[in-house]
Order: sequence, then C-alpha cells, then structure tokens
Amino acid sequence: MLCSFDSYSDFYSMSIDPIVLSIPIFFLLIVVEVIWDATQRRKSGKARYRLNDAVANISCGILDQVSGVFAKVFTVGMYTLVWYWGQDIISLHIPSNIFMWALCFVAVDFAYYWSHRLSHEVNLFWTGHVVHHQSEEYNLSVALRQGAFQKLFMFWIYLPLALLGFPPEWFLLSMAFNLLYQFWIHTEMIGKMGFLELFMNTPSHHRVHHGRNPKYIDKNHAGVFIVWDKMFKTFQIEEEHPTYGITSPLNSFNPVEAHTMPFQLLWADVKSIPGLGDKLRYLIKPPGWYPASLGGFKSPPPVSGKEKKFNISLPIKLSYYILVQYLAVLGLTSLFLFNLQNMDVTQKVIFTLYIVFYVMSLGSLFNGRRFALALEIIRLVLTIALAVWLSDWFASFLLPVIGGFALLSLVWIFMLPTKPLKNEILY
Repeated sequence: MLCSFDSYSDFYSMSIDPIVLSIPIFFLLIVVEVIWDATQRRKSGKARYRLNDAVANISCGILDQVSGVFAKVFTVGMYTLVWYWGQDIISLHIPSNIFMWALCFVAVDFAYYWSHRLSHEVNLFWTGHVVHHQSEEYNLSVALRQGAFQKLFMFWIYLPLALLGFPPEWFLLSMAFNLLYQFWIHTEMIGKMGFLELFMNTPSHHRVHHGRNPKYIDKNHAGVFIVWDKMFKTFQIEEEHPTYGITSPLNSFNPVEAHTMPFQLLWADVKSIPGLGDKLRYLIKPPGWYPASLGGFKSPPPVSGKEKKFNISLPIKLSYYILVQYLAVLGLTSLFLFNLQNMDVTQKVIFTLYIVFYVMSLGSLFNGRRFALALEIIRLVLTIALAVWLSDWFASFLLPVIGGFALLSLVWIFMLPTKPLKNEILY
C-alpha cells in the first residue's frame, strides 16, 4: 500500500531516523576501537586516534546532522514531490513486499555509487564531499565526518527512484541503512575478509578509497556492494598501506573551516583561470584539471608513507577542558536531535547556530589560535543566555544544569595555561 502525504509527513516528523537512533552504538564502538588502538600502540608505537583529529571528525558530523534538519526539508521534499508527480503522470505503483523493499535498497546503493563517484570526479561536487576525506587518520570517527553541503549537491541523482515509484519512506530508510553499513568499514581493526571481498564493500576496500596514494585516488566508490566498482572499472585492491587524507591537507581542526576552505580554494582557482568558458569547464572537470594556459592537468603528488601529519601540541590541562566541553556539546546535540518535533523553526535555527558556534570555538582552541580564548569566553556567556531560554520553553531544570556548567567552565578557563608550548601559538 502506497503511503499518503499525511502518513509521510507523520513519518518524517517522528524522531525515528536510524542514524540518530544509532548514535549511542556509534560511540560505544568508537570506545572499543580506542581501547584496541591503545593496546596496539604498545606493540607498534603507532597511534590511530588523536584527540584533536577525532573531535574534528565528529564535530563535522555534528554540523552535518544539525544542518540536515533544514537541508532535508528541501532534498526530501523534492523527492516527495517527484514521487507524487510520478504517481499521477507515469502511474508506476510499487507493490509493498519484501522483494520490492530489497530492490529499493539495491537501487539506492546503485544511485549512491554514482553520487559518490561524481562527488570525486567533478570539482564543484568535490567541495561538498572533500570534508569526509580531510582526516589524516582512518578509524570509526572518520565515518561520522560528513560534509554538510554534499546532500544539497547530489540529491538529484536519487530522483529517478522517485519516478520509478519507490515511496519516500522506503528511500529514506534505504539511505539510512546504506550509511549505517558504511560505518563499520572505517577501521583498521579488520583485515581482508575473504569471500566477502568479491561482492561486498569491506574495510580493506574502503581503506583504498581514503588513501591519497595516486593509485588509490578515485577508486572503490561503493556504499554496500563493491560490484558496482568492478562493473564500472573503478575498483582497486588494497596493496601497500594507504596514506590517508587529501593531496592538499586542510591543516586545521576547526569543522567550520573544514567546510568553508574547499569553497575558498575553488573560488581562488576560478578567479585565476582566464576566460569564462574555461572557468565553467573547471567547475565540472575532475580535481587537478586546469586549462592548457595554466599548464594543464596536475597529477596527484607521490607519497612515501612517511608524510608528517598536521598536529598542534596543547597543554594537557587544556586538552582535558576541550574534552569535557566536547562531551557537553554531544549531549546538547542529542537533546536537539531527539526533540525536533517539539521545536518551532525559530528554536531550531537558534539551536543550530549555537551548536555551530560551539564546535567552531572548540576547533579554534585545538588550532591554538590567538583569538580562541576570547571566542570561548563569548560562547560560555551565550551558553548562560541559552540556558535561560531553554528553561522557558523546554524544562526548568536546564537553567541550573547548563547555566551552572557554563559558570564553572568560565572559572576553569581562566585557570588554564596560556603560554605557547613547543613554539606553537595557543592563543
């Protein structure tokens, strides 16, 4: 039975997004991997987790989730409109049975392959997806590092599924489970998986995808089924250990910079290219393409496997402060995502802007910026105002809890060291 618009609205308004509901499981598995990494570090001396990198990864995921509250109004709304139009014009009615649900899941994964591939092969689309590849580590926290703009760039690829008659709730659940599947493949805990490597995406296959080794770039775009890469000649088996990250490192732990810097670089390149035609061609060409007047295509640089990762050394007391504040923003984000149905648009906007400011402030602290201390003090003052506002519309107990935490944090931050450490500027 096909859903009506009313039933779809009920579905969308409920907090039953499998991604949101899986957040506790994500963090439990990350804790398990951190413990595993600690045991391995004693043997190899190599760390797969760094606090600054992991916090930056998950902060990007926070930005993706809170901005998605508004982006989905457009992207899911467009899918729904096309689906309704298809029902009236094309009249393809999909029967509700397990076979058709499975077909929808496979179709979504096929569309995801092309969405993902184009996100790598078109400069404009790459600006939305590059956020996911900026980390120079490879662990489960990287799976949560998603670009907030990507869904706005690539939603159109899924519209043919609406025309074929797959209802919006089928599409949403298929996309959610597609992304859930991809969480566990962002790890080095698991080696090659034998027979499964033939047709499923695995940690080994996806490690290749995150490598910036020239032979690994733009390979293994699959979501769930690696067969798409094998069919369309984008498959690469894992051979030497990948060097993770992007060819032009971000060199920042600020999630807002992670999202804005790719657009700044794109705009700088567009301005440097002479002629309107080549400017437009640059937007739709693969990364590395330049017109002949600027020397033509620039191949990715070779890697040695010994590249130095970006890092800022902070006093341990400051790291503890950031960790506690980060746990607080995780709780606040969860409060936001699990109470969307109780909030109006103004409340959602204010909450979202505050969370963006929150993770930007923590990112500035990790980067050791001069203005970071002042920015954090401003954020804590705003937190007290937010606590008053929250207690008015949500729950009175939030005023002493959030307001008291902010006051204690203000005292704490004035007790932190502010001198440079190892010749690196902290503030």
